[in-house]
Amino acid sequence: MTGYGKAEQLAGQKKITIELRSLNSKTLDLNLKIPAGYREKENAMRNELFRIVQRGKLEMQITAVSQDATLLAAINDAAFLAYYRRLDGLLKQAGSSAAEAGVAQIILRMPDVLTEPTASDIPEEEWTALFACLQQVLDTFDRFRAQEGTALKSDILTHVTAIADLLEEVRNHEPQRMETLRQRMENSLATMLQNANYDKNRFEQELIYYIEKFDITEEKIRLQQHCNYFCQTIENEEAPGRKLCFIAQEMGREINTLGSKANHAGIQKIVVQMKDELEKIKEQLLNVL
Repeated sequence: MTGYGKAEQLAGQKKITIELRSLNSKTLDLNLKIPAGYREKENAMRNELFRIVQRGKLEMQITAVSQDATLLAAINDAAFLAYYRRLDGLLKQAGSSAAEAGVAQIILRMPDVLTEPTASDIPEEEWTALFACLQQVLDTFDRFRAQEGTALKSDILTHVTAIADLLEEVRNHEPQRMETLRQRMENSLATMLQNANYDKNRFEQELIYYIEKFDITEEKIRLQQHCNYFCQTIENEEAPGRKLCFIAQEMGREINTLGSKANHAGIQKIVVQMKDELEKIKEQLLNVL
């Protein structure tokens, strides 16, 4: 399900920012981007996420930025000077110098020049701020999803209602459909009865099969039941996403059978409209937990 949340917390002179976003996915796929010093608590952070989120493609990014000059303490002086002297020597051979070339920014990106703090360097105050920020972003994320879910629920139920309304239109076509089938059967019977050599038992079997083949009463009843069950499930269950997907599949089976047995142009058009509404429901169900 789509969602977004962002939160900030101060821990001494350090500002911690957490941003969380999710996209549709049938499974839970989590991608964490966190500073190396926070890796020790990665499992604890994942557990907090799993407590709130059941599925979706999640991306969480954590940044921790110092608010003063203490960042200079993260520079490895020996590594920086070693790179500087080496580059300065090479540049002098080329008729320039490291100062003129402005290589300081390049050196800072060299391996081992900037050192990340380890978990043991992080004070308890910072850990407390980190998890407070995580809880805040999860609350924001959950509120965002709740708002999206309310609108989503209304949209899905609109499509379910549309299918139920179209089913009523099918019932309106039934008298004409039955009359057409009756005339077709009477014509076939008249032609067959002209031949005195037909097998009466076989004829009765074929007639029963023909009647059952075009009877759509059960399909109409089951489709109506599925629509009702869908509405009950989305209203009463806390995380109905998977069950709603199964119900939608059953609705699709009844609609397909209805179309194959209808043998009526008007009903066939209605079936196409039902399929269109059902596809919209299935697309939206990817957003439902």
